[in-house]
Amino acid sequence: MTLLLALTVSCGGSGGAVIVVGQGWVVLAQLSQARTENSAAVAGGRIYVMGGFGSRNTPALDVECYDPATDMWTTVTQHPAGGVNHAGLVEVGGLLYLIGGYSGATFNEIADVRIYDPVTNQWSTGTDMPTPRGALAIAVVSGLIHVIGGEDSSGELATHEIYDPVMDQWSTAAPMPTPREHHAAAAVSGLIYVAAGRVHDPGFRNLGTFEIYDPVMDMWITGPPVPTARSGIAAVAFNGRFYLFGGEAPSAIFRENESYDPATGMWTTNEPMPTGRHGIGAAVLGNDIYVVGGGPSPGFTFSGANERFTPK
Repeated sequence: MTLLLALTVSCGGSGGAVIVVGQGWVVLAQLSQARTENSAAVAGGRIYVMGGFGSRNTPALDVECYDPATDMWTTVTQHPAGGVNHAGLVEVGGLLYLIGGYSGATFNEIADVRIYDPVTNQWSTGTDMPTPRGALAIAVVSGLIHVIGGEDSSGELATHEIYDPVMDQWSTAAPMPTPREHHAAAAVSGLIYVAAGRVHDPGFRNLGTFEIYDPVMDMWITGPPVPTARSGIAAVAFNGRFYLFGGEAPSAIFRENESYDPATGMWTTNEPMPTGRHGIGAAVLGNDIYVVGGGPSPGFTFSGANERFTPK
């Protein structure tokens, strides 16, 4: 791995405003920079938001860190290579792995593996992903990072590649049955759930497709369709369930908050998001799910929204 240095900045600060919306949602302090097509993950008890468009022709370079104790965002560093959008972001072993996406504020797909250490505030690089792509889905099982689907200049992909952070090596796994992009994934009890997304055939068509991958068997099965077909979504695993938030269509935005229970094989419709958005990041911290950033209208729109959902 190649090491890139950054200035040390701690994540903290004084408190912001908190607004309770409905029974399950709370509106919290906004990001310093409005953005869309950003990524989010948790490390060290704080939420980190990376990448996205700050405006149509401007990359969101700042990495922002949210401290739930103070309801405060802090800019801790910047992306070391001019920014990225539509990338995957996950935490493994205290480090944050930002993988793939499109470079800067373009739609030029990349294969980068950028690794951020929140403790030292340093960046390093891993071995490039074999297949450059953006608008991908990403999940972690047993310390291995699965990157699934997405899009390159040829169109939607079914490609499924696995990164081993310890060995800094990639391997190939069974491809996803349905090629797609702008979908989302999360791992629940050792299985990877991949939901929704879209294809261009030749128009923009949202999918309710729900496919489940077993890493032990290297095999996919088809699950019950997502109740609301949509794309530009975010997913998390929480308390043994798979949660899916937000999304867009050509002329619509979604507030939907739907969850799947593997124990019953059923979807549930939960209290909708206060602000419908697409191109969002989502992360679990403690007993809550945070949905951050994203566009409040279809296409190139931007927000600093930070909304917390507490499942019942």
